[in-house]
Amino acid sequence: MRLFIAVWPTPDVLDTVARLDRPDVPGLRWTTPDQWHVTLRFLGQCEVEEVERAWEGVARSPVGRATMGPVTARFGRRILHVPVDGLASLAAASVAATADVGEPPEPRPFSGHITLGRSRLRAGVDLRPLCGVPLAGSWPVQEVTLVASHLRAGTGGAARYETVAVLPLGASGPLGASGPRTS
Repeated sequence: MRLFIAVWPTPDVLDTVARLDRPDVPGLRWTTPDQWHVTLRFLGQCEVEEVERAWEGVARSPVGRATMGPVTARFGRRILHVPVDGLASLAAASVAATADVGEPPEPRPFSGHITLGRSRLRAGVDLRPLCGVPLAGSWPVQEVTLVASHLRAGTGGAARYETVAVLPLGASGPLGASGPRTS
């Protein structure tokens, strides 16, 4: 399966993102609410059981708070996003726990974000007018999820996400009953 570890915003934060104006811009594909998450670690092709064995140490990470915003920004010329702070240590714990699972961890520093839109490779969309739009919120981070990404044909790279397992944070002892829940 194609897997990644993620944090999902709470419904009130998702509502805030949903209120963002999404003008019709040729060559720009806006993401949808079922895609709004923060990836802590992309694993690529691997088995669920490998990840579940490796990531249980992440459960000892303290419950934290993610802060989105304050404004929209872009990565390069193709990705419009809103930054998310407060997840760097959780991302580092996820990378450390799963370093030997799936694809090697990316060598760049963690940059938490929610992707809002992507322009097609050769569309020449200028994202600058869409940057700087106020978009802010925060939420408690009490769990991480293992997510399967299913690429959909004919959607320009859009994927359907399926939650495979949920790992509550803040475990103080052996995982036992507080270990991963699978769906």
